[in-house]
Amino acid sequence: MSEDIKRLRIFSGNANPGLAKEIASHLGLTVGNAFVGHFNNGETQVIIDESVRGKDVFIVQPTCNPVNDSMMELLIMVDAAKRASARTITAVIPYYAYARQDRKTRGREPISAKLIADLLATAGVSRVITVDLHAGQIQGFFDIPVDHLPGVPLLADYVRSKHLDDLIVVSPDLGGVTRARQLADRLHAPIAIIEKRRPMPGVAEVMNLIGNVSGRTAVMIDDIVDTAGSLTEGANALMKYGAKEVYACCTHGVLSDPAISRIQASVIKELVITNTIPLPPEKTIDKIKVLSMAPLLGEVILRIFSEMPVSKMFDE
Repeated sequence: MSEDIKRLRIFSGNANPGLAKEIASHLGLTVGNAFVGHFNNGETQVIIDESVRGKDVFIVQPTCNPVNDSMMELLIMVDAAKRASARTITAVIPYYAYARQDRKTRGREPISAKLIADLLATAGVSRVITVDLHAGQIQGFFDIPVDHLPGVPLLADYVRSKHLDDLIVVSPDLGGVTRARQLADRLHAPIAIIEKRRPMPGVAEVMNLIGNVSGRTAVMIDDIVDTAGSLTEGANALMKYGAKEVYACCTHGVLSDPAISRIQASVIKELVITNTIPLPPEKTIDKIKVLSMAPLLGEVILRIFSEMPVSKMFDE
């Protein structure tokens, strides 16, 4: 290990310690010693058990369920590192919570994604690394550097390895067309778009299909699978329009109830997700394939630490 890399320290909260361990292993390091727990009254307790004075600290903590506990752990760990004289503090947030609240859709609503950005900066974060924000413009909520990494290259490599015939990439809604186009370009496949409406929050209704999926293997792509209602309804619609098979992939497997039962009962052959959010054993089923983001995040951390460009990693 070079003397320089000894200045790089990886820490983790309780949200996804497995991912932090994988990232550290990729870099030839171990996860730093820190206690992250609770006082008897439920308040978050953090103790960093090693010196971080003058170190470049990277805290790996997706803000997944329990969302508010994960967020407070991250903020308090940042504060602890700042007060311990860390040289820089980078928040590695593979899954950024509250990203779907990025604008006001009716009166007297908060813009929670902006509030989270303000809290991170106020706590002392120097830089943010995140993956597939629900809305790319959230980067503009920060006044500190944000490295916004795409999940598409990893998903594309896996789909390519399956050697599927007559591929067509499908966006589950009009807002996801850019992501679908990125995947389609990597797979050299055409795209189709599902037009849907939401009569109420959490309910999706397929209205139309733009493109021809008849006789083709459809690959749906999205950034988040939450309750899987939109995903499974979209898959049903694709089969109705003549698709041969339906696969699905997304970066963040939130998988709130009843997502697992819906996916298990659906026509989807396989759902590919990444480990930005840990998949608990009770939600592990044969239809779900989990890919690791650790090599990508580890390489990005190393490039940031070494002051090398990150964007070149994604040039194709």
